[in-house]
Amino acid sequence: MSTIQPVIITADQDVLLGFYTQLFGAEEIFRVPAEGPAFYVGLRIGDTDLGLVAKGNPGTGAAPRILLSIAVDDVDETLGRVAALGGSVRGGPNDMPWGQRVAHIDDPDGNPVNLAQPIAVG
Repeated sequence: MSTIQPVIITADQDVLLGFYTQLFGAEEIFRVPAEGPAFYVGLRIGDTDLGLVAKGNPGTGAAPRILLSIAVDDVDETLGRVAALGGSVRGGPNDMPWGQRVAHIDDPDGNPVNLAQPIAVG
């Protein structure tokens, strides 16, 4: 289990489960309850845990104040699959001076996610 675990509250848990599973290879590692519709689904992406909590009306607030940054092997290839899985592309990809190729997307619920790939620096 991760020391700090991001948890996304969503009205459409199945859509987000499909998005993170298909785009990032997330594996379901925990579910409550074990049978039937889940309140909580625990995912593992690489060495990190991500939770999805089902809530009928999660509400919409001000601009997001948290951002997921997820390491991928190939930003460009991953970016090409975002829209087909219900997400949207906000920007990039761009090579950053700190040694990452980064693109900005939103998941199907509108949560901001950065795709980050290590690259060689000068």
